[in-house]
Amino acid sequence: MNSSTRHQLVISGVGGQGVLFVTGLLAQAAMDQGFHVMTSETHGMAQRGGTVISHLKIGDFSSPLIRAGNADALIALKAEGLNSHAHFLKPDGLAIVNSSEPPQRNMPRVACHAIHADTLAAQTGNLQSVNLLVLGFALAILGQQNPAGQRFCTIDAIRTIISQKMKRNPSACETALLTLNTGYDQGPVVSTCHPS
Repeated sequence: MNSSTRHQLVISGVGGQGVLFVTGLLAQAAMDQGFHVMTSETHGMAQRGGTVISHLKIGDFSSPLIRAGNADALIALKAEGLNSHAHFLKPDGLAIVNSSEPPQRNMPRVACHAIHADTLAAQTGNLQSVNLLVLGFALAILGQQNPAGQRFCTIDAIRTIISQKMKRNPSACETALLTLNTGYDQGPVVSTCHPS
């Protein structure tokens, strides 16, 4: 473990999309490597469909909340999350978005990557799989950004955690792993954010 490794990620979506599940997988992968991990989440409306934002910090931090302009990456499970939560990103941050089109955003130094996870989920007949599709895609992008060293998470680590969590339901586990791999195989496709 590299004690100087520090990552700040914001994961956003709506209730029912599995924002907290994705956060938990990433947090577990980091903890399994011995990193200090802090998480915090904010819920909008309590019912399904309300906004959910999760903060994930890996490394030596004293507070779980990410301040505006400090996040290394934003993972948005809905396209609207980019506009709503981009203020968390630092100037050279990374946005990974579930969107059918290249994100339109006036952030010239932010690298944006889009995956149309809704369409992929519909094609597989599993509309609940958006979170794992986006997570797999995000892992491909993050791996490309930092191919060696200081990575707190890999696709193999997430596969292992999913296998452990879902070992009592082999069929669901196989579907989850296939979904994760499908998202991973979509990246990296880079689209620079365009002025809105």
